[in-house]
Amino acid sequence: MEKRVFAAIFLSFLVLVVYQNYFAPPVPAPAATPAPTPVPGSPAPAITPGPATSPAAPAPGTAPGATAPTVPPAIETVAPEARDVVVETDAVRAVFTTQGAVLKSWKLRKYLDARGEPLELVPQDLPPGQLPRPFAITTGDATFNAILASAVYEPSVESLTLGTQPGTITFQFKNDAGLTARKAFYFQPNGQPYVLNLDASVDQGGTPRPVTIAFGAAIGLGYDPSGATRWPEKAIHHLNGSVERLDADDLRAQPRYEGAMRFAGVEEHYFLIAAVPAQVPQSRVEYAPITLPVPGAPAGAQRTFITFAITPNPASASGQPVTLPFFLGPKDFDQLKMADTQLVRAIDFGMFSAIVVPLLRALKWINGFLGNYGWSIIALTVIINLLLFPLRHRSMVSMKKMQAIQPEVKAIQDRYAKYKFNDPERQKMNAEMLALYKQKGVNPVAGCLPMALTFPILLALYSLLSVAIELRGAPFIGWIHDLASKDPTYVWPILMGATMFWQQKMMPTNADPIQQKIFLLLPVIFTVMFLSMPSGLVIYWLTSNLLTIAQQYATNRLVAAPVRASAAAARKG
Repeated sequence: MEKRVFAAIFLSFLVLVVYQNYFAPPVPAPAATPAPTPVPGSPAPAITPGPATSPAAPAPGTAPGATAPTVPPAIETVAPEARDVVVETDAVRAVFTTQGAVLKSWKLRKYLDARGEPLELVPQDLPPGQLPRPFAITTGDATFNAILASAVYEPSVESLTLGTQPGTITFQFKNDAGLTARKAFYFQPNGQPYVLNLDASVDQGGTPRPVTIAFGAAIGLGYDPSGATRWPEKAIHHLNGSVERLDADDLRAQPRYEGAMRFAGVEEHYFLIAAVPAQVPQSRVEYAPITLPVPGAPAGAQRTFITFAITPNPASASGQPVTLPFFLGPKDFDQLKMADTQLVRAIDFGMFSAIVVPLLRALKWINGFLGNYGWSIIALTVIINLLLFPLRHRSMVSMKKMQAIQPEVKAIQDRYAKYKFNDPERQKMNAEMLALYKQKGVNPVAGCLPMALTFPILLALYSLLSVAIELRGAPFIGWIHDLASKDPTYVWPILMGATMFWQQKMMPTNADPIQQKIFLLLPVIFTVMFLSMPSGLVIYWLTSNLLTIAQQYATNRLVAAPVRASAAAARKG
């Protein structure tokens, strides 16, 4: 029984690891030609698009005949009078262009890319004239859209240095035909460094026009220059109370969604760009996957971006100004929660999120004292194993008792081996087994239940260390410079595999020789799997194995004498 529980735990964990590393939705296959899929509502690009897709089904809750949001045309040429406006804070460096009053760059100062430079969330090397830039606006009129996309706005300041203080920059445009547009960007509202509030309005001759906000392509480069494993972008939204994550194939089948939208945008493993229309009753978002070649890579290397455009109150024809917060930053639990309490669901903690969140808070609390996430992982693992000590001890003691009476159990089984499973005589065997368990004070389930209770905590820790951005770029000791990356020397995974083998050899066994060999293969399988896993996960698993081995030795010493005495008495009897 105990062996089967251990096998179930190991195999379940193995399935989880294999799925996340090999069966998670891959980057969509490249199109026949290295060209972007046309963005809805934009002019046809100069290059040939990929294969045609079937018409999108209307989204649930979308009103019949509703018009999808129109993405403004991309800017084909740079106006001579256009200039950049730079906004500096302690957390980000943002660059706007006055042509279209759109965002050119959004760099995170506290997060570095593979080159050791501030991480860029806005793609920088896209083919010109094919995609709108972030915060482009459309009114539903193609003529107005073209004018607004190429217009040069007047900024309220030429540059802005804020530190940790809030600040605002406003762009305004007006032409001779009476078309007026205004965009105001509010930085660090309520002390939130990765939130950018946008107010946008358009009117023609004093008549307000409806406004849609397009973000263009997200997130970042779309590939990893270091060649390390990269998690593909996905669309994500909180719609009518549920969070959905959508890959490129999902978006080609259905690009438009409408309803009570708490947030909507694009995510990758550690970062998120999303509109947060939490205070708007109804919103409509339209996505489009864009496949492009990787710059400087061999032919056929592809990267996929996702564009999105959001329309608050799409059913309203009054043309009221749009006020909309955007989150552009890391999937840090505390930062997401400050922006919106539901935005924390952008972190995929899995089915044990109720356990993961307290563990994450505990890890950050411990790190506040130790200042190193590697040692913090070890400390948290020690604390958890101390809390689980009574359960594990009870399980190990039960397994030892079961091992002591195994000769008597086998003798009973041998006496009834000649009877088939459906023979009534087999009921007598079961009765004798129960009588033996009662006589010896052994509960065959006592070894299984405590171990099963620890299983959710193991999976919760695995989920935590798989997604925690705190480990990204966090050093440990020696050659481990990034706990979110694999060990380049493979020393830690090999040590982890050795401790698993050691632990398997120590476990009391009642299994047949073939089953024992299968169990001894598990450390080999896990070692191979963990070669490419984040170092933080390997350190946690190795530490947990060492603590379990130490507990096994302690339990053996505590229960060895009573068990031997019991076994000797049983043999004499």
